[in-house]
Amino acid sequence: MEGKKKIGLFFGSFNPIHIGHLIIANFFVENSNLNEVWFIISPQNPFKNKESLLDDRQRFYMVQLAVEDNSKFKASNIEFHLEKPSYTIFTLAVLAEKYPNFDFVLLVGSDNLENFGKWKNYEDILSNHQIFVYRRPGSKNSEFDEHANVKFFDAPLMQISSSYIRKQIKAKRSVEYLLPPKVFDYISEMHLYI
Repeated sequence: MEGKKKIGLFFGSFNPIHIGHLIIANFFVENSNLNEVWFIISPQNPFKNKESLLDDRQRFYMVQLAVEDNSKFKASNIEFHLEKPSYTIFTLAVLAEKYPNFDFVLLVGSDNLENFGKWKNYEDILSNHQIFVYRRPGSKNSEFDEHANVKFFDAPLMQISSSYIRKQIKAKRSVEYLLPPKVFDYISEMHLYI
């Protein structure tokens, strides 16, 4: 593990990506031993309804727009080429094979850690990868809190969600300051989420 480049993996639908996501990613590259954060756009989260999802390519493009000016951030569509629904364990296996010199760390909210026992092959993930957890208000303690590979961080959190942004757009209210400027322009231009 020593000397390997450490990459934080931030999984999400990013439907759309917003400043809250970027603030968390930036927090981790500045306040931990991560060299980069990769945004892994999920084509279909096994726990989420696919109905409200914007097209995969459009969500990937918006993440690219959001991160293109930061050399420590990268947009990844690796899960688009894997079997659906996408399971983290398979994504990690493909990444390990493709980038043997990188050490991959999962970035998750404390609310996700509560449900971690429901993840496919969660024991393997926990044994082979560190999990950096950002605390979220209202999260309960989980059975994994004390695990040697789980590390908690107090990242600055904003009460913004992609679903809130979609609702605001639908209601014809401005979301300009909740999105990276290029993403806001793209959504406006393409009349997305209306």
